Amino acid sequence: MSKNITFLINRSELTAGTRGASLGPDAIFTAARALGNSFFANYKKVTIVDENQRLDEPTEFPCAKQIDGLKLIHERVAEAVNNTLLNNDFPFVIAGDHGSAAGTIAGIKMVHPDKRLGVVWIDAHGDLHTPYTTPSGNMHGMPLAIALGEDNLDSRLNNISEETDKIWKELKNVGVTGPKLNPEDLVFIAVRDTEPEEEYLIETLNIRNYTVDEVNSLGTEIIIQKTLDRLKDCDLLYISFDVDSMDPKATSYGTGTPVKNGLMPKQAKELLQGFKRSPKTVCMELVEVNPCLDEKLNRMAEVAFELIQAVARV
Repeated sequence: MSKNITFLINRSELTAGTRGASLGPDAIFTAARALGNSFFANYKKVTIVDENQRLDEPTEFPCAKQIDGLKLIHERVAEAVNNTLLNNDFPFVIAGDHGSAAGTIAGIKMVHPDKRLGVVWIDAHGDLHTPYTTPSGNMHGMPLAIALGEDNLDSRLNNISEETDKIWKELKNVGVTGPKLNPEDLVFIAVRDTEPEEEYLIETLNIRNYTVDEVNSLGTEIIIQKTLDRLKDCDLLYISFDVDSMDPKATSYGTGTPVKNGLMPKQAKELLQGFKRSPKTVCMELVEVNPCLDEKLNRMAEVAFELIQAVARV
């Protein structure tokens, strides 16, 4: 697969619970410029039109906030990923919140509908909620359920409107009809903040989570190999990296939902570089830098820039 990177810039923060993730991509560019580093000038960049103005008005969908706008974002992200892959380039998505990642997955499947896709989800959170199970309604907790085509009605907490149900079904069918991902082709790394409804799916779907303790004890090289072995029957890989997978004390609190006891930045770099080296990896994504929440000025964006540079060198 091509490793000629095109950066897809997605400033959407429709699905986050706090504001400011839309500024994440530009905070990363600012981190580079502050160093006098012309890194991003060397790569093609495509900007995806956002729908953040919708946040100025109340949402009509309390169990799936901004779902109508998110459907548009998913379609745009999917099309951008599709076009990049068809151009034989490597899409690296730099996004605001994590809610549009299912659109990234849909874009990969648009190009490769008959190929088996493996997903490596490096995140503090499972992102397996649905409108039926969510305690908050924030859809950055739902992208994997969308990709899996999962409703999790066994864990149902909410009654949703007919319109919510209609758009939810449409979301699950963006790009290509039906699920984009098999549960056995999903691997978590560093997930450590989940809720009972998500834990039910993790157990029943037998989703493997390599914990931070395992990363610490086994080392990143072994975790990478175990992950690749588990996904050996997949034709393609997509790596999705949320900066909250890292320990906030080692980075900053400049992300929407920081969780203690995470990865060290060095471990994150080694994981991302290791997965990039796999010839099956066709797309990567980095999300959830929020400079509005950063108590160390722009430190989270600086760390994110360091990771992006490291990946690009592979």
